[in-house]
Amino acid sequence: MIHYHTYPHKESKEWVAFIHGAGGSSSIWFKQLKYFKSKYNVLLVDLRGHGKSKFPLFKKLRSYNFKIIREDVLEVLNQLNIESAHFVGISLGTIIIRDLAENNPERVKSMILGGAVMKLNLRGQLLMRLGNWFKSMLPYMILYKLFAWVILPRRKHKESRNLFVREAKKLDQGEFKKWFALVSEINPLLRFFRINGSEVPSLYIMGEEDYMFLPSVKKLVSEQKNTALEVLPNCGHVVNIDCPQLFNELSSRFIQQFQYKNLDNVKYQTALS
Repeated sequence: MIHYHTYPHKESKEWVAFIHGAGGSSSIWFKQLKYFKSKYNVLLVDLRGHGKSKFPLFKKLRSYNFKIIREDVLEVLNQLNIESAHFVGISLGTIIIRDLAENNPERVKSMILGGAVMKLNLRGQLLMRLGNWFKSMLPYMILYKLFAWVILPRRKHKESRNLFVREAKKLDQGEFKKWFALVSEINPLLRFFRINGSEVPSLYIMGEEDYMFLPSVKKLVSEQKNTALEVLPNCGHVVNIDCPQLFNELSSRFIQQFQYKNLDNVKYQTALS
């Protein structure tokens, strides 16, 4: 089982589960933890190969797929007897949450998708091709630093970029290759998500400077029901780090509106319109 940590709340019955992205760990939620554990039961997980989820069994596997990753998360929910939760994700973590909602919608009350990856633009596709060409020739940290600079290019993104790289250093080359291979095969899954909406209420929180992923998310939200979009000014891809207070408040506001199963008469109103 992957590593997890819980922060039970004395009064709240709502669980909020946080899913990090590739190369990260549960520690990237350090600007969210204090706020959320004061209001909800909180679940943090380290995806396989990340953080404290580094076990010999994982190293023996030659590849990962989203079904395996999804089942890791479900195993934790079952272990803790959590019937359903609100899920908060960043970057690749948003794909894992979206996949969970597609296959096990009864376990997902709502989705908060920060820096959501819903389509790779031309620059993103080129980056993945370069990574595939050089992943066996170059140390993985060189590639990861390149990715960090392309996704988070501005000086004001330095804190997020440094965190991105610092967390990635904790991966080994084998884990990097498996996760990179997983990411390089996501286009069919993302295409499915763009065509088929989810019945689970979804809030996309994007930085206005997230030039690689914001355009496709705007298009998706305009075409699918049960979705809302908040674009945060002066923020890049890692919105929970760049704009933590606004990210926390908007996420909690959404959770409070969609914490009940009967959502027929509830409609989310964007706060930044």
